Amino acid sequence: MELSALTVMEARRALDAKKFSARELTEAYLKEIALRDPDIHAYLEVWAETALAEAQEADERIREGNALSLTGIPVAIKDNILIKGRHASAASKILESYVASYDATVTTKLKNEGAVFLGRANMDEFALGSSTENSAYGVTKNPYDTSRVAGGTSGGPAAAVAANMALVGLGSDTGGSIRQPAALCGVVGLKPTYGAVSRFGLMAAASSLDQIGPIGKTVGDVEAVFNAIRGHDTNDSTSLPDTAVYVKKPKVIGVPRAFVSSGVEKDVSLRFESVLNNLRKAGYEIRDIELPNLTYSLAVYYIINPAEVSTNLARFDGIRYGLSEPAETIGDVYTKTRGRGFGPEARRRILVGTFVLSSGYADAYYRKARAVRSLVREDFKKAFESVDAVATPTSPIPAFKIGEKSDDPLAMYAADIFTVPVNLAGVPAISVPAGTVTRDGKELPVGFQAIGSHGGEEMLFTIGKDIEQTR
Repeated sequence: MELSALTVMEARRALDAKKFSARELTEAYLKEIALRDPDIHAYLEVWAETALAEAQEADERIREGNALSLTGIPVAIKDNILIKGRHASAASKILESYVASYDATVTTKLKNEGAVFLGRANMDEFALGSSTENSAYGVTKNPYDTSRVAGGTSGGPAAAVAANMALVGLGSDTGGSIRQPAALCGVVGLKPTYGAVSRFGLMAAASSLDQIGPIGKTVGDVEAVFNAIRGHDTNDSTSLPDTAVYVKKPKVIGVPRAFVSSGVEKDVSLRFESVLNNLRKAGYEIRDIELPNLTYSLAVYYIINPAEVSTNLARFDGIRYGLSEPAETIGDVYTKTRGRGFGPEARRRILVGTFVLSSGYADAYYRKARAVRSLVREDFKKAFESVDAVATPTSPIPAFKIGEKSDDPLAMYAADIFTVPVNLAGVPAISVPAGTVTRDGKELPVGFQAIGSHGGEEMLFTIGKDIEQTR
């Protein structure tokens, strides 16, 4: 079978028609992992034995006529999503030996579908970063050029899908952590509406921003996974109720020209404009719009995100669970444990977050950021009164060299400029491949981002499929 051309729908048809078995499909991906992952490092752990057993069970379901959409489909799972009985470290030394005692809701749903779990995929520690260079267990490399990053924080699952080491992947998106690596690896990534997919069993980084979502080769792939994992969950207080959303055929796409014109490399901008032209030929109206407060999004995000990170990571203190460094006083236990267990980016965000929440500074920074966040939400709400979707490049740059931005956190953060407003507003967005640009003789993928209103995933799938058909 040709793994590079295989989609979820094609695999489903072939499995149901007995052209190949789920076991054979799983073996093909395991073979590709053994061949390619030593160079790419998309996986922290591969579950070959249990994956084959799950594939065997999937074949039995298919024989009995009980197959669902993802039965027998091999999946890569980001290392911050819990699977009962499996290690889950969030790519951090502080949770190096942690074994999950329960399943995340999305894990339960995938198990009910009969999906095959190939392994846990690499990520930035606690989903903090933009390149998967912040993993405590090594960098994930870009399949298109292994001297470059795969993007972050879901670089592991994105690289696994791009390198044919998984058919689909499951990641989490806090400020672009699905869409940015999807763009840099040439695949499709969806950040759903906040609350559309349960966060129960996802290790929290920034609770008001985090959202689990799918990564796949095509829009149809991510649509299939999203439909399997979506839905209300009583275990998640932020989970949205199941409601029917009226979906019309999208006709108008808004482009915030003032926002997208800053900091985008010229050839990346040309790829973005090329996709817009193709959509125009397909019958869409492309309309310039104003989103005046989006220029503040990056600053707002990097106040709110560290504030929530500092609160969520406070539980890792060396006392209750996880890594514990012995010392004579409790204070020294905290210091030694967190100093050894957390990497530089996690420590940086804990310190910044503690500062912006501290007495005397919360009004100047955190509460002001929350107020501006409300303005960003209102910008989107107003825009969707006149357009069906908003379009931007996914990232202003293609994949950069490993180590290139490690000593300049602000330059690293700037790569998130087009993705973080989506998380601040809680709306859905999809990144679809928009062609390639040339760097050092290598063709590197870039992405086109379409942003929808709350509950607008179906509209984004329509736009994404139209983009795929007009390439």
